[in-house]
Amino acid sequence: MKNQYINRELSWLDFNARVLQEAADPTVPLIERLRFLGIFSNNLDEFFQVRFATVKRLSQSEKTGRKALKGIDASELLDQITKVVIDLQQKSAQTLKNIEEELAKENINFITEKEVSDSQKAFLHDYFIQQINPALVTVMLTDKPQDFSDNTAFFVVRMEGTHLGMEEKAVHALIELPPDLNRFVVLPSEGAQQSIMLLDDVIRYHLHLIFGMFNYTKIEAHMVKITRDAELDLIEDVGKSYIDKIIESVKDRVVGDPVRLVYDRKINPETLTYVMQKLGIASSDSLIPGGRYHHRRDYMNFPSLNRKDLSYAKFPPLPIKGLSLEESILSAVGQKDYLMYTPYHNFSYVIKFLREAALDPDVKTIKITLYRLAKVSHVVSSLINAAKNGKKVLVQIELQARFDEENNISFAEKLEAAGVQLIFGVPGLKVHTKICVIERLEGKKMRRYGFISTGNFNESTAKIYTDYTLFTSHQKILKDVQKVFNFFEVNFKLKKYKHLIVSPHYTFSSLSRLIDNEIEQHKAGKPARIRLKLNNITNYKIIDKLYQASSAGVPIDMIVRGVCCLVPGVKGMSENIKVISIVDKFLEHPRVYLFENGGDPKMYISSADLMTRNIDNRVEVACPILDPQLQKELLDTFMISWNDNVKARLVNGKEQNSFVSTDTPSLRSQWAMYEYFKNQLA
Repeated sequence: MKNQYINRELSWLDFNARVLQEAADPTVPLIERLRFLGIFSNNLDEFFQVRFATVKRLSQSEKTGRKALKGIDASELLDQITKVVIDLQQKSAQTLKNIEEELAKENINFITEKEVSDSQKAFLHDYFIQQINPALVTVMLTDKPQDFSDNTAFFVVRMEGTHLGMEEKAVHALIELPPDLNRFVVLPSEGAQQSIMLLDDVIRYHLHLIFGMFNYTKIEAHMVKITRDAELDLIEDVGKSYIDKIIESVKDRVVGDPVRLVYDRKINPETLTYVMQKLGIASSDSLIPGGRYHHRRDYMNFPSLNRKDLSYAKFPPLPIKGLSLEESILSAVGQKDYLMYTPYHNFSYVIKFLREAALDPDVKTIKITLYRLAKVSHVVSSLINAAKNGKKVLVQIELQARFDEENNISFAEKLEAAGVQLIFGVPGLKVHTKICVIERLEGKKMRRYGFISTGNFNESTAKIYTDYTLFTSHQKILKDVQKVFNFFEVNFKLKKYKHLIVSPHYTFSSLSRLIDNEIEQHKAGKPARIRLKLNNITNYKIIDKLYQASSAGVPIDMIVRGVCCLVPGVKGMSENIKVISIVDKFLEHPRVYLFENGGDPKMYISSADLMTRNIDNRVEVACPILDPQLQKELLDTFMISWNDNVKARLVNGKEQNSFVSTDTPSLRSQWAMYEYFKNQLA
C-alpha cells in the first residue's frame, strides 16, 4: 500500500515542531518558553550532526540512497529537509521576537550594543575586561588552512580600510563565543526595569578594544555557526586500545565534514563566500539563512531572574509508598517489588540501593550497566566506594554513548583506578540496557537483588526525564539479568531467557508473538488490546505487525513522543490505531509495552524503542511487571497520559500535531501524574 510509512527524518522534524509549539504557547510561562526555544535549537543541532549528516553521506555516494531511505532519493530528501528546517527557523525567530515583546511587558528587556545607557557603560566595560576578554579566542583569517570547531558559534569580523597595507581588500577574523561563559549578561536593574544583553552584543560593543590596533575605517561582525558530521569512525588499528580508538574518533569529529552553515542574512556576500571557501562548502544545501543570533540552544539555560511567576512551579520529588530512604532498602525490596517513576519519585532510591550494597558486608558482587551519567555522578562514587570495601564490582560502560563519550571515558578511568572491572560492550553492538544486579550471602546461599530501568542512571536527567525503575528480588528475573552480564563477557554463546525480552536476539520474535497472541485473543472473543508508550517507532517489520493486528480488529493505543513512521487511522490498514504525543514540562522517556492477553495482562518496561537499532544493533532489556499492584500502577499512569487533553497532540493524522480535543474536563497528564502519586501517600 502506498504511503504506508512516514519518512523517519521528516517525522523527527514534526516532533521538533511540537517542541516549538511549546515555545509559542502563550499559556506556557515566558521563561519556560525561552527554554523550549533552546531545546528546539539543541535538538536541531543534533539532528544535523547525526541524521542530516547520514542522509548527506548517502546522497554523495555512488548509489542514490533510494533503497536505504525506503523509496525516497537521498538528494530529494535533503531538499525536503532543508525547506522544512528553513520554515521552522523562521517560525523560531518569530517566536523569539514574540517572547521578547511579552518579556518587555514584564519589564525585562533585551538590549543591543546600540541601546546601552550611560549608566550601564561602566558595568559592561568592567565585565568585558574581567570576564569576557580573557576567555576570547580570536583568530585572524589568512590563506592558510584553519579549523572551525563543530557546533560552535563564531563572529566573522570584517574590517575595511586598515592601516596594515591591506586597503585593497578586507581583513577577516574569527571570534569564538566562549562556551564556559553565560550567554546572557544580566545588567544591574534600574528601578523596575531589568536589562539583559546577549554575550554577542557585549562583544560587539567592545570590538574597538579587540581590534583597535588595525585602525580600521569600517568594522562589522556577523555570526555564523558550523555543524559537522558527528558519526564516529572507529579506526581499525589492532595496536590501539578501545578507549584510545574512541578518544581519537571523538577528536576527529571536530574536523568532520560540514553539514550545515547557519549565517546572518545581513552578512556581506563576499564574507559569506570567503567563509564557505574556508570550510570547503560548495553546495547551497548546507546553507541555512538565519538572523542576528545563532546557538539558540543556550536559551535552555536562561536565568530565572528571581521571577518565579515566569517559570513552572517545582514538583518536589515524592517518596515511594512503603519504601524509606532512612531504612534498609534491600530488606524492603526483599519483601516485595517497588516501581519508581522519576521525576515524580525521588531518584535517591537508586543511590540508596548502591550505597547500602557498598557498605553491607554480606553483599559480595555488584554488576551494573552505565550509558549516560551526570557530570557529578553519585552512582559512580557509590561503585568506587563498593570496590574500596572489597566488593567485586563489574561495570559495563558504553563508551559510544553519542556526545557523552568524553564524560564516559573520564569515569571509566576513575572506576578502573579504583579496582572496578570494566567491560566495554560487545563488538558491533551498543549496550543500551539499564540493569543492575547484586549478590548477597544470606545463610549459605547467594540471593540476588537488583533494579531494571527505562532510563539512564543519571541524577541530572532524572529531574526532567520521566522513567520507570523496577526494584526487585525476583530470583528468576534476576537470574536472567545475570545471563545478560554473562553475555557481555562470553558473547559467542546465545543465552535463553525465561522472563526478560533481550535484544538483539529476541525482541522482534517476542513482540511478534505477543502481537499475534492479541490477534488470537480477539478472534476468540476475549479482551484484546495493545498499549505502547515509546520515544520512537521506526522499524517497519514491527509497524507491519501492528498494521496486521489493527486489520484483525485489535485496538492499539500508542503514545509516541518523537519519531513515528507508522500512519494511524487508515481504513483497511490501521483504522484501529491511534497515536498521540505529549510534550510538556518533563521529557517523556519511558518505554512501556502493555498487552491485554484475554484479561490476564502482560506488561513490560523496557530500555528499547521500536527502532531497528534497538532491536538488531543494541543490547536492550524489557522486563515484565508481575506484581498486580504494580501492574495497576503502570496501567493507571499510562491511562493518565492517554487521557491528556491539554498537552497531547495527534500524530500523523489529517492535521499533524493538532491538539487532542475532548468533551471531558481538562487533564494535563504530568500535573495529574504528580497528584496521583501524592494521593497514594495520603
